[in-house]
Amino acid sequence: MTEQNEPRVWTKEKAKITLPVRKNSGHKGTYGTGLLLAGSRDMPGAALLSGIGALRSGIGKLVIGTEKEVVAHAVSTIPEATYLSDGLHKVGNGSAELQEYKAIAAGPGIEPDHAAEKAVQMLLKTSCPVVLDAGALSQRSYEKRDAPTILTPHPGEFSRITGLEIKEIQENRANTASEWAAKWNVTIVLKGNETVIAFPDGETWINPTGDGALAKGGTGDTLTGMLLGMLCCHENWRHAVLNAVHLHGACAKKWTLTRSAHTLLAHEISGLLPEVWKSYE
Repeated sequence: MTEQNEPRVWTKEKAKITLPVRKNSGHKGTYGTGLLLAGSRDMPGAALLSGIGALRSGIGKLVIGTEKEVVAHAVSTIPEATYLSDGLHKVGNGSAELQEYKAIAAGPGIEPDHAAEKAVQMLLKTSCPVVLDAGALSQRSYEKRDAPTILTPHPGEFSRITGLEIKEIQENRANTASEWAAKWNVTIVLKGNETVIAFPDGETWINPTGDGALAKGGTGDTLTGMLLGMLCCHENWRHAVLNAVHLHGACAKKWTLTRSAHTLLAHEISGLLPEVWKSYE
């Protein structure tokens, strides 16, 4: 990593001046429609966690592509979303219209199988930002796109898609993320203590928020939804990524001010976000 690309810290002050302003003259179209491919019969909660995260993060309209069995459960919890039944397969076979979306996220609660890979390949042909998490992360090459591709692995997933040992990754997180971001021409959000955000041009940031309360299943699904929502309401996509990671961690910090880090549940991050975000305005 060159000197000018040494990682910097994305501070609260930076987040404050880059968060979007909600204009009174705006409407849902102003803040974009996002597509979320998430959830399965075995992991329906992932669609709910990521969906609520997106809706709390400024998105104008959310479409959740998931299995039919998940839709029946999700509607009562997230009535604000619309639904694309069997969305993963429809995207994979080319029958879903993708040009209407301002941003797309895929992966929470999805198995990294052939169907997922077909869908991801279709998403990578679009002209909008694409976030890939969990089941949408696999060993693959990435063609250069006009729009950003954002990968959000934890160290175990990063090991799976790169072939590196977890110990090797953790010993030099910022440098490793930066190298692979440049190699693949993608943005990498390497989750964990002091999450690293590495852009393909070498710009690298460390996020100072978050704590051990986030070490629980489902918190990454919520982050994926927040990334989708932020990408739809920010003008600068880099700020969207950095601010989603920052506020996600800030919600955990808010929790542990008065409660044990052992007790945070993933869905409570989205419940904390309105108050945390307000404190940045």
